[in-house]
Parts: sequence; C-alpha cells; structure tokens
Amino acid sequence: MYRVIKALNHNAVLVLDGSSQEYLIMGKGIGFGKKVSERIEPAPDSVVYSLQSVSERGKAKDLFKEIDPRYLEMADAVLNEAAKDFAHVDRGVLFPMADHIAFAVSRMRRGEIIANLLTQDIQVLFYKEFKAASLVRRLLLEEEGLEVPDDEIGYVALHVHAATAGEKVSSAMQIAAAVRECITMIEEDAGKKIAVQTLSYNRLMNHIKYMAARAVAGEKLKLNMNQYISREFPGSYRIAETVCAHLGRHLGKTLSDTEIGYLAMHIERVYTEDE
Repeated sequence: MYRVIKALNHNAVLVLDGSSQEYLIMGKGIGFGKKVSERIEPAPDSVVYSLQSVSERGKAKDLFKEIDPRYLEMADAVLNEAAKDFAHVDRGVLFPMADHIAFAVSRMRRGEIIANLLTQDIQVLFYKEFKAASLVRRLLLEEEGLEVPDDEIGYVALHVHAATAGEKVSSAMQIAAAVRECITMIEEDAGKKIAVQTLSYNRLMNHIKYMAARAVAGEKLKLNMNQYISREFPGSYRIAETVCAHLGRHLGKTLSDTEIGYLAMHIERVYTEDE
C-alpha cells in the first residue's frame, strides 16, 4: 500500500511507501481523482518506479523534478513496447530516457537537430531496440506535431538497449562506434562499400558487436580455427588480424587470438556475397 504525495496527471502519481521512500506509479487512470495522503494499491498493469536509482544522467529523484509528466509517459510506453520483445527490462532507465526525450523536444522546437553518424549502425545492431524506440516518433507527432528524425530515435534506442542489456548508454554508443570503425576498415581493404541490405553484412556487424562484448566481459571462444582459416582465406585473415587489433585498442582490451579466425570467416562471406 502507498500514500499519495501528488497526482501528476490521470496516468501518473507520486507516492510514498511504508518506509517513506518515494516512487512513481504509472498506469492507465492511476492518478484520476487521487487526493494527497490517500492510500492506493497499484493495479496489476501499473508499473512502480523507484526514485532512488542513479544513472549516467544523474539521480532519478533530481531528474524527476525537471521532467514534464508527458515525457515520463512516453518513456514508460517505450519500455512497455520493449517488454514485448525482451524478457528483462530495467525500468530504472525511465528517468534518463524521459529526460533525453524532453531535451530532444526542446532542441527540435528550436530547430536544432543533432546528427547521429551511427544511426544506420544502431538500426542494424539494435534492431528490436530501435523498433521500440520508434514509438516516440508516433507519440510526438500525434501529441505535439513534431517530426522526429531517425537520428533522434537512434539515441532513444541506446537507452532501450541499456534497459534490456544492463549496459550503460555510453557503453552501447562505444560498441556501435567500434563496430562502425571496423566495418570502415574492412570496406577500405575491399576498396568498396559493402551492401548493408545483405544477410552477410548483418551477420558481420552482429559478430563484431558480440566480439566487442566478449572482450569487455573477458570471455574467450573455445575453438581455435585460425590455422584453417588463415590457410583457406589469407586475405580475409589478414584484415581480420588488423581489425581485431584495432578493436582491442578502441576498447582498451586485449582480444583473444581465437577471435581472428571467426571474424575472417564472416569477412570472407561478405566479400564472396558481394562479388
């Protein structure tokens, strides 16, 4: 049971629990007609958010004071959308995501658009996250008449990824940037752009993403294919060595040598498919 501090709108209410900890409860009609000090119990489809959490953007309690409840509702809707595709969603991301949406709206109203050079990569690497984040586009168009570009959706998608993968937004951006640099190196070695629509390209990007994640986590592949791959595909193996070394420097980690053969195999598939 919670005690009402303030009803923010029909769908959001600020409350205290028995130990005087503050929470935000969001759900359809949860705030309608609620009075200060009234005792309430969240409905089964409501979500309870703690104001004790801390993120890269600051304390939830501090962010909450500055955010229009409309953007809290939008962030909540995005997290609910993400929950359709992901088994785990960290609801603590609500406040930094809502803060980002509010800031993006402020920029767009001033005619300022921040370019996101990694948008296309984010769409491929974090496809489900981008799909959930795209709900912001429809909501802001319907409620505020704002056209939201893909670049802004890409940033929201990184918040969704933080909620579903337990990573910081900055870590997700670092991995996306590292993957982009690796792809660029491979394209320069091939002397041409690689078609992003191909299945092999998609697999290559995701392989590099998980390769980076393994490096950060200190995990190693068990099977070593280097001898076979270096003999069969020497060109792809050579660039794979270069890419792995670069990725390690970018992440500040040492990649296992076993990664080279697997990456070379994916590079060879891309080169072969593109012929």
